[in-house]
Amino acid sequence: MAIQMIIWMSAFLCLVQVFSMPMPCQLQGQLVRSTHNLLRDMGGHFPMECLQDNVFMEFPATAFATSGGPQLSSSGAKAIYETLKNIDTLFGTDELPTMWDQQKLEYFQNIVYRQIEESKCMMSSVDTSDYPIRAQGLKTYFGNIAAVLKEKKFSYCAWEVVRKELLYTLEFILKHNSDSLLWSNRT
Repeated sequence: MAIQMIIWMSAFLCLVQVFSMPMPCQLQGQLVRSTHNLLRDMGGHFPMECLQDNVFMEFPATAFATSGGPQLSSSGAKAIYETLKNIDTLFGTDELPTMWDQQKLEYFQNIVYRQIEESKCMMSSVDTSDYPIRAQGLKTYFGNIAAVLKEKKFSYCAWEVVRKELLYTLEFILKHNSDSLLWSNRT
């Protein structure tokens, strides 16, 4: 009886120790990469029939700019977080393209949502001194993307333009802000 009580207490103390460990409050690089790969793979190359719908949208690179070193400022990390929220908003419609791989689309949406939920804690420690400039660039960029969708009545080609823009955005984040993301096993 005493041994059983000791085993139960040991198990309980181990669980308390594991669940009380602080979790890193940082965007996960592997999830950002998965988001990019799912978006890339759900639809293939940009369709030739959609070339006439392809429009130029100026990408707000300054929203993700680092200040000197390789580490992204906290307001830059918030820009990545806000980007994910904007992506979630764009894909929150019922008028998604049916020509895309629906399973990959669902996984994509779930991973974007997971990233948003898991990095909310990051927002409490944000240095907002330069964030208004970043936020304005993102607001304009995602406003333009949403306008294309509405103008083209959520057509397949409009969604392909959106996918192209979001792929570029995620590639930019992975290439230029990779050191600011949390990587479990970097390969």
